[in-house]
Amino acid sequence: MQLRKLSLRFRIFIAMILLVLMASILIAIVTIYQYNEEAKDYHKDRLDSKEENIRESINYTLRETTYEVKTERIPLIFKEKLSEIAAIHKLQINLYDLEGSLLKSSKASLSLDSIPKCIQAEVLNTLANTVEHRYVGEHIENGETYQTSFSYITDEKFKPLAILNLPYLENDGFLDNKLKEFLERLAYAYLFMLIIAVILAYLLSKYITRSLKTISDKMNATRLEKRNKKIEVESSSEEIETLVKSYNAMIDQLEESAVKLATNEREQAWREMAKQVAHEIKNPLTPMRLSVQSFQRKFDPQDENIHQKLDEYTKTLIQQIDTMSSIASAFSNFAKMPAQQNESLNVVEISKLAIDIFSEDYIVFVSEKDEIWANFDRTQLIRVITNLVKNGIQAIPDEQENKKIVVSVLETEKDVVISISDNGAGISEANKTKIFEPKFTTKTSGMGLGLAMVKNIMETYNGSITFTTEKDKGTAFVVNFPKK
Repeated sequence: MQLRKLSLRFRIFIAMILLVLMASILIAIVTIYQYNEEAKDYHKDRLDSKEENIRESINYTLRETTYEVKTERIPLIFKEKLSEIAAIHKLQINLYDLEGSLLKSSKASLSLDSIPKCIQAEVLNTLANTVEHRYVGEHIENGETYQTSFSYITDEKFKPLAILNLPYLENDGFLDNKLKEFLERLAYAYLFMLIIAVILAYLLSKYITRSLKTISDKMNATRLEKRNKKIEVESSSEEIETLVKSYNAMIDQLEESAVKLATNEREQAWREMAKQVAHEIKNPLTPMRLSVQSFQRKFDPQDENIHQKLDEYTKTLIQQIDTMSSIASAFSNFAKMPAQQNESLNVVEISKLAIDIFSEDYIVFVSEKDEIWANFDRTQLIRVITNLVKNGIQAIPDEQENKKIVVSVLETEKDVVISISDNGAGISEANKTKIFEPKFTTKTSGMGLGLAMVKNIMETYNGSITFTTEKDKGTAFVVNFPKK
């Protein structure tokens, strides 16, 4: 299967997985390299430490010996001590004279054949011509790596007496086991990371291509006969944004066409309805006209039945008028659109009226002024206040003493502010984001459907509702809406 035939989402998925694998391999290589470098540093530091300790032991022996401290006396001075020092530090010790010939070794006599009898000229030159007077080399013997150091042993006047040689075996068995153990753990960690990476790559590729899928779904769902929604894509690329703008422009054109079509259909519907209303009104007008004409012709003040006839004429007219009124009311109810019932009202007075329905004596009303005017629906404002007070009552446990609910009304430069606070149980962290959701309720906080309705009312009147709460100390709801 060719790569270009694969979906963009799948190609992004594969690329991210390969990137994680390459990063994992690179990290493993760097880890092994770092581990080897640390092993080299470990052996170097260990050799330096052992050499320093052995030199201290040798210097101590030289200070305590009864022999004359000369190069020729070195074998006698360290006849027994060299083996003891080597045993203590668990390292072979060889002593050479200044010309590079072997003087003394801690190794058993039967194994001396494996020890070089002379030091190479390169080593002697390095010892003589460097500031440190020290040489460290490396060689492989029987498949094992050795470091070997050469340095001078001096007397109290820092005059060279002999050359100290320490062959150090780089035993990496322990370190290799540690490295193997570490790599095994690293492999498990990489396996776990790979699984996580697969999941994240899937989710990220899905997220990246979500915009394209949204556009595709919207295009497939586009219909001329219905209202189509525009595409809203956040943080999209320039190409996606251009595509979205083109689609939204097309939706605007469709919307204009749909509006024109709907307007024509609506006007036609109103014409038909006007004809129907006119026809229905004409029906009672005809008998009313006939009744009035008949009454006009037959009216005789001297007629003894004039009152009875007048009642009959009046009943007929009233009946036809009621019919016309019924037709007019039906038409009005059908044509009337839902609208805000704005009226100028005193918020302080309405708020007092709203809390008067409650019998609880712990409800307190506070207002800075006697009159604060605003444009609002009287019934809706009462509904907002009563719902919030009711929630406050429900939020206070029955067994609690010193119950208190405070309803306060104040005004700012532009807004009216109504606050309803209680000293009840408060709202838990888990419920703070849910209390305005429809059908959300909890016995602890006493929240029900009322808060969703209050929020909807406040938004309708360009207002807002907020709250502050503290667990077991109470809650305060604050509504704001524009003044008159």
